[in-house]
Amino acid sequence: MLDVTLDVTAVDLGDRRQLLDRLEQYYDTVPRSGARVEDFGPLTLFVREGQGWPLYARPTLGRSGTVRAADVTRVRVRQRELGAPESFEWVAETAPGLRQAAEEAGLTVHEHPLMVLGPDAPTPAVPERADGVTVRTVGPDDPLLPSALAVPHLAFAQPDTQVGAAGLAELGEAVQSRAGDGSVERTAARILAGLTRVAAAAEDGWALCAGQHQPVGPVSEIVGVGTLPAARRRGLGHAVTAALVADARSQDVETLFLSAGDEDVARIYARLGFRSVATALIAEPGE
Repeated sequence: MLDVTLDVTAVDLGDRRQLLDRLEQYYDTVPRSGARVEDFGPLTLFVREGQGWPLYARPTLGRSGTVRAADVTRVRVRQRELGAPESFEWVAETAPGLRQAAEEAGLTVHEHPLMVLGPDAPTPAVPERADGVTVRTVGPDDPLLPSALAVPHLAFAQPDTQVGAAGLAELGEAVQSRAGDGSVERTAARILAGLTRVAAAAEDGWALCAGQHQPVGPVSEIVGVGTLPAARRRGLGHAVTAALVADARSQDVETLFLSAGDEDVARIYARLGFRSVATALIAEPGE
C-alpha cells in the first residue's frame, strides 16, 4: 500500500465529498471528446475513436450498487473483442468495492497518489534556466509539437526516475515512427478547440520533457508529464509542471489535479503545492 498521507485541509477546496464528486464528473466528461461510450451497468467503457492514448473502463457516474467480479469480466471480454487494453481506472474512496471485484476477476491493482492544487495555492514560478533549455507552452503550429508528443512515450517505457540510455537519437526515431499517424494533427486540433494544452522543456529544437493538461470548464488534469531518460535529474519535470500550472491558472482553472506515478514523483509535485487527497487506482492484467 502507498504510504502517502492524505492532506485534504491543505487544498482548501471545501468539503472533500464535493471535491471527489467534481473529479468524478470530470473523469466522466473528458474522454467523451475522443471516444464512444458503452454501458455495462455499474461500469462504463470508453472506446477510443482514432489514435491517441488508450482508454479504459470506470464506475458509471451516478450509478449506485456493488460492482462484482462478473461485471469486470464482462467488460474485459468486450475490451479483448475491441483489441483495447484491459484497463480500469477509478478513485478508491469513491468506489471502494471495485478493488476487490477487480482482483477477484484476476486483475492487478496499482495505487497512485491523487493530488490537487487548491485555488488559493500560489502559482509556482517557471524556473529560469542557464543551461540553454527553454520552458514554454506549445501551440498547434509549433515545430516542437511532434517531439513534445513523442517524448512521454520514451519516458514511460522506463517508468522510474533514473537517468536512462534513451536520448535524442531514440527521440528522433520515435518522432519519425509517429509521422503520418495523425497524432500531431489531432493534438493540434484539440489545442485549437481548447481541449488540450501542451508545455515542453526544449533544447536545440527538441522537447526533452513535455506534458499536457486537459481543461473542462474550471477543472483540469495534468497528464503525461515525461522526461527523456537521458535528460533526467535536471529538474525538467518540475519546470514543465510549473508551466502547466501557470497555463491552467491563466485559463481560469480552479481545480487542478493529477495522479502521481509513485511516492517519489508525488514528492516532486508536493514541492509545487499539490497535496494528496485520495488514491487513484488502475487495474490491469498482471505480468
